[in-house]
Amino acid sequence: MKEFSKEVYLKWYEDMTMWRRFEDKCRSLYLKQKIRGFLHLYNGQEAIPAGFTHAMDLTKDSMITAYRCHIHPMAMGVDPKRIMAELCGKATGTSGGMGGSMHIFSKEHRFYGGHGIVGGQIPLGAGIAFADKFFDRQAVNICFFGDGAARQGSLHETFNMAMNWKLPVIFVVENNQYAMGTSVKRTANHEDIYKLGLGYEMPCLAVDAMDPEKVAEAAYEAIERARRGDGPTFIEARTYRFRGHSMSDAEPYRSKEEVAIHKNDDPIELIKQRILSNGWATEEELETMDNKSRDFVEECIEFMENSPYPDAEKVYEYVYAQEDYPFLDKLEN
Repeated sequence: MKEFSKEVYLKWYEDMTMWRRFEDKCRSLYLKQKIRGFLHLYNGQEAIPAGFTHAMDLTKDSMITAYRCHIHPMAMGVDPKRIMAELCGKATGTSGGMGGSMHIFSKEHRFYGGHGIVGGQIPLGAGIAFADKFFDRQAVNICFFGDGAARQGSLHETFNMAMNWKLPVIFVVENNQYAMGTSVKRTANHEDIYKLGLGYEMPCLAVDAMDPEKVAEAAYEAIERARRGDGPTFIEARTYRFRGHSMSDAEPYRSKEEVAIHKNDDPIELIKQRILSNGWATEEELETMDNKSRDFVEECIEFMENSPYPDAEKVYEYVYAQEDYPFLDKLEN
């Protein structure tokens, strides 16, 4: 794995501060009704995609996740301007403005969503890994899901098949401690979600997911295991979301004091302090990077504002793969 060098830390800081500002700006746009529908923010969890993409081979590995999906594709290389356009339903978006917040997608960068169905991406991640193995691509799929999705039956069916067929997939539960508004403590008899892997003799572990170094180390070991044909790993990435489940969440299930305590473990602040303590940058240089991130997010908004909405006739274009599907004839008539 690439070493945790000065360059890596500075890139992490630049990326993670931009991601945080991007999400904060999305919140503002939602309140202005520029973004409609659901909006799930990623604040506090930035160390996870930072660590994983450090350990991945971005020329062939793939990623799939749930509906809290704005930051993962950025980490994979998708243009944030196109993500912002998708969030606002513009034609220049990653899904042509047809998907919105929960359905970011990029075939080019091997980012396969953005899924609104809780746990729906778990078997799909294994399916991508099956194809990688079948076609001998030497690629690994990283399949993310939340702690709530860990209670889905599809997880157990998928774990069983993935181990039986030794699929090159890494299952990652982003345990931010609350499935919507229900704590992990209330959803099962156990709190160590990673132990679900033991029932399938799947290598499994928990990792401090507020630290991208620790995430990267766990990810690299799992990815290498999968790439050499030894099958999947289940990683519980223990993190915390600083915002509500979605913009409609009033957060009655937790106190402001609890959130404040967890903000002491802010992954961006951790990166900043390591940079400063190692003398890799000064406060002024980091402030310049912050300003650069702020300006870039404004560029994303400008790109979105100057982009058109999709043409009305495109509404059926991405629904049916079959061009002469009979239902379309009935609409025309």
